[in-house]
Amino acid sequence: MSDTTAQNGQLIGQTELVPTRWQRFKDSHFLHSFKKDKVAIVSFTLFMLYVLAALLAPVLAPYDPYDPAMIDIMDSEIPPAWQAEADSRFLLGTDAQGRDLLSTMLYGTRISLMIGVCAVLLQCFLGVMIGLTAGYFGGRIDSFLMRMADIQLSFSTMMVAIVVLAVFQAAFGAELYADLAIFMLILVIGIAEWPQYARTVRATVLAEKHKEYVDAARVMGFKSRRIMWRHILPNTLSPLLVISTVQVANAIISEASLSFLGLGMPVSQPSLGSLISSGFEYIFSGSWWITVIPGIVLVLLVLVMNLLGDWLRDVLNPKLYKG
Repeated sequence: MSDTTAQNGQLIGQTELVPTRWQRFKDSHFLHSFKKDKVAIVSFTLFMLYVLAALLAPVLAPYDPYDPAMIDIMDSEIPPAWQAEADSRFLLGTDAQGRDLLSTMLYGTRISLMIGVCAVLLQCFLGVMIGLTAGYFGGRIDSFLMRMADIQLSFSTMMVAIVVLAVFQAAFGAELYADLAIFMLILVIGIAEWPQYARTVRATVLAEKHKEYVDAARVMGFKSRRIMWRHILPNTLSPLLVISTVQVANAIISEASLSFLGLGMPVSQPSLGSLISSGFEYIFSGSWWITVIPGIVLVLLVLVMNLLGDWLRDVLNPKLYKG
């Protein structure tokens, strides 16, 4: 009886010594570095505010910019609340169509973030598939896929997007393009940027595929697909996370630039970029807020994401992190 009790006590003691996932996370270098970096804390807080504002736009927005019953053209170009001739109904004023600018920006932030995140997911999927295949199999497959990446990199994202979207709009009409604009932007921006991921994944695979754990997996009879996705891919997640943070910001900038050129989101479905574009012609007539306020929101969003990307790069790369 005493032996059984002693064994149970040892088992309980061993169980208590095993830390939970939450305890490991609290003691991790990642969280410790985050708590020490005030810029990272502020950036992450602002980013989460953007995300929450975008997700809760129907709840937070005073008006629905998609509901014609809530839009009155007589309310157009009303200045923000802190200026003369302001209207207490519109905290940040209205645009040229009479829509509440605060409500329109909340919905526009949702569209901009959706395009940025979905485009990066597409980039990541294509890049990981191509990079894993090229790095693992090598030879002619590697040469062919990397030459494709070189060709893709020789064209800028904006040039490819402008050509494809302009041809689509001319061929199928502005009405159909307005209905499919968000899907076209995700598709074009996603396809144009996959080489960034492919090259990063390929470089990691080349370094990992000759290590002992990969040889052991081959000896155990695992198929190439399982070795690539279950054993090698997890070692590429750190650089992919850093790239994705920066690429979301780049995708948002690309969407804003295309919207400014008239090839992005239509005025009826405003993103931050289309808001800036629609108000640009009024900026010199005194209605500066239509362009300036969404511009500040967009610049702050991109800055926050770039700062988070820089911090992740330093934390996840011990050679760059300085404590």
